[in-house]
Amino acid sequence: MPKPDVGPGQVRVRVLASGVNPADTAARSGWMRAAYPPETLPGGRYPDPPYIPGWDFSGVVDQVADRDSVGLGEHVVGLAPTTMAGVGAYAEYVVTDARSVVRAPSNATAAAASTFLMNALTAYAMLEAISIPAGGLIAVTGAAGALGGYAVELAKHQGLQVIADAAEADEPLVRRLGADTVVRRGADVAERIRDVVADGVDGVVDAALYNDAITPAIRDGGAVTSGRQHVGSNERSITWHKVFVNEHITRTDVLRSLRDLVEAGILTLRVADMLPAEQAADAHRRLEAGGLRGRLVLTW
Repeated sequence: MPKPDVGPGQVRVRVLASGVNPADTAARSGWMRAAYPPETLPGGRYPDPPYIPGWDFSGVVDQVADRDSVGLGEHVVGLAPTTMAGVGAYAEYVVTDARSVVRAPSNATAAAASTFLMNALTAYAMLEAISIPAGGLIAVTGAAGALGGYAVELAKHQGLQVIADAAEADEPLVRRLGADTVVRRGADVAERIRDVVADGVDGVVDAALYNDAITPAIRDGGAVTSGRQHVGSNERSITWHKVFVNEHITRTDVLRSLRDLVEAGILTLRVADMLPAEQAADAHRRLEAGGLRGRLVLTW
């Protein structure tokens, strides 16, 4: 493909590494066609394949439209214009909004740096949506995964108490991430949470996609948000919040703060494996097979 050029307000990055996310496999499978209303997409429609998937990338700035944004030659992390636009991060060069690019963490390799922004930003937006004050109690499902793990770490940083679910083998990891209490994952997870908190938790970040099955864990008037925008019943005045990460990718101040939390050791970067970019299909197969703890990374 031809090397893309920047337009107003954009930067071009020579990509060193691209993170592989469940959102990428969802886009490739066609799931997002049904999940996202056409009016929410660029141009009012989902792009026809072939298109370039991928959200997270790290690399080096090599063209800018506005020299006040980021500097040429600077090592950065960023988010692509999103898979819904058909122009993603699985590419040697990515052109994106300058607001979606920030200096890379100084304590991370290019591969590790490509793994956190999309998931950490999603976790941040989910916690922001349920809006539980410091001292409140939340449950995080799928806490051993990337999205759930960042939700645990950010919730603890925000002064929340966290109950998380985990398989037995993942319990030490989830405790290291900061969960105050760990319950066994599974279909009866809501009952296990209620065994710990009789009145139910204030809110839930449902990264494991229990969907309606998680509502019994929530107190009357509580809040919940799902990793795939599920909306269930508002019984007992429970509020469901839909979070679309593509609505947050130009929040430069948030991206910088997440980067700073990586440098401070508050957010943990986890690389499951690195593969050359031409093995992207293999990376998707491995991700969909499950069981990974950390992100797969494509290198260029």
